[in-house]
Amino acid sequence: MHNPTLNPIIVGRVIAQFRNKKGLSQEVLSGLADIGRTHLSAIERGERKPTLETLYRISSALDVKMSDIVREIEKQLDKDI
Repeated sequence: MHNPTLNPIIVGRVIAQFRNKKGLSQEVLSGLADIGRTHLSAIERGERKPTLETLYRISSALDVKMSDIVREIEKQLDKDI
C-alpha cells in the first residue's frame, strides 16, 4: 500500500525560493507574516511543516497566492519521485 507523505525539505525549499525571489530576509518575512523567525527558519530547513494558516500568512506576506506555492511544491515533489 502506497502511503504518500509531504516532504518537508521540499516545502521549506519552495518557501525559501519564493522569499528569495522577493528579496526578503527571514526576519522581514516572519514579521510580515506574524510568525516567529525561528519558526520560519525551521520550516525552510524542513524541520517543521507549516499549517495551512501559517502557509496562508507566508503567502500573503509574499503577495502570492497560496495555490502558487502549493503548485510549485507539487511540481518539485513530482520531480523527486
